[in-house]
Amino acid sequence: MTENFREMTEDIINHPLFLQLRSCPHHGGDNSLYIHSISTAKCAYRLARQFHMREERVRAVTRAALLHDFFGYDWQSERHRRFMCRYSGFKRISHMHAFIHGAHAARRADRLFGLDERQRSAITSHMFPLAPVPKNSEAWVLTLADKLVASKEVGMTVGWHVRSWYRKVVPAACAVRR
Repeated sequence: MTENFREMTEDIINHPLFLQLRSCPHHGGDNSLYIHSISTAKCAYRLARQFHMREERVRAVTRAALLHDFFGYDWQSERHRRFMCRYSGFKRISHMHAFIHGAHAARRADRLFGLDERQRSAITSHMFPLAPVPKNSEAWVLTLADKLVASKEVGMTVGWHVRSWYRKVVPAACAVRR
């Protein structure tokens, strides 16, 4: 990645709370929130350049992409499950991680890094259509970048599981035919 990308992201990437994302699994396999966030930021940076966005907007969408999953809780933990048990019906669905983590990430990132309104909006809506409709170009670019990166990560994880299954099933099937 270019020096320009490093300059606009180094304060976030080197922040102790952001570094903690290395230990948070995401989208299966060996992937972490840290890897996912950096991959999404790089993708958003490239997309913003390809769309000829102004420099301040490239910076805004790149930083928003880096922080889009900076929600600060383990959504797979027992504590989060107990939190979810307080709700039922539609309220339970509307409080699921996929629906709420963008807003949590935007508030947390704003407290630590002082986001502008376009960045907050982009982070909050990056899970569209499970989140509000993106309202600006940064939000649309971030949403697209996140979908592209997440699709690749999930595809790689599914591929890993299929190969693992294949290695177990095919030798056993071949042994039966002998």
